[in-house]
Amino acid sequence: MRTPFIAGNWKMYKTIAASREFAIKFRELHRRNDVKVAVFAPYPQIPVLVEMFKDTSIGVGAQNVHFEKEGAFTGEISASMLKEIGAQYCIIGHSERRQYFGETDKSVNLKLKALLAENILPVVCVGENLDEREGGIEEKIVEMQIRAVFEGISMNDAIKVTVAYEPVWAIGTGRTASPEQADKMCGYIRKILRDIYNKDIAEQITIQYGGSVKPDNAAEIMSMPEIDGALVGGASLDPLKFIEIVNF
Repeated sequence: MRTPFIAGNWKMYKTIAASREFAIKFRELHRRNDVKVAVFAPYPQIPVLVEMFKDTSIGVGAQNVHFEKEGAFTGEISASMLKEIGAQYCIIGHSERRQYFGETDKSVNLKLKALLAENILPVVCVGENLDEREGGIEEKIVEMQIRAVFEGISMNDAIKVTVAYEPVWAIGTGRTASPEQADKMCGYIRKILRDIYNKDIAEQITIQYGGSVKPDNAAEIMSMPEIDGALVGGASLDPLKFIEIVNF
């Protein structure tokens, strides 16, 4: 039985002071204990959140990582550096990273291996854009991404990975894939993982949906059989909205 996993992606929002204020409020709110929760913050906020949530079950993650251990990569951060500041999770391959910073399936694969080597739990994002969806090739696109990202990943490591299906056309647009659309694609992703590994491994991998998840649609999305959680953007910035989603 997979445990639902609700992740909040803060993107490039919140100062350290605002992060501390969020943590004070959020940790005091009643939270169901059968759901995993993590907040993915900008790098400077990570140590603060780790300290604020240290006596709770709330995880803290980063939003990106470099695949090399060290080197002349100005502005980048390695997996070992994330480990040192207490990050337990890391998002890789987010559509905004792909769109604005040239992230590729190959670089995501290398980042995945780097995170696993440091025992940081990866959240790997995949998804199609609007043209691909309207062209009827969304499954082909997502399958290519999944196969490339999981290349060379062992069975033992694969079960540590969370896959976040995020249709690019539903991120920050206010548009949301219907629960049925999201569930169908999450089921298709699991089918691909069965083909790469086997049924037992595929059934252990958490598959989230991400794309304009809000308090008013979270319960319906989470009721779908193939959806194991949500990667939440804007709504995760408000502790009251985020806790509604967590308590779906």
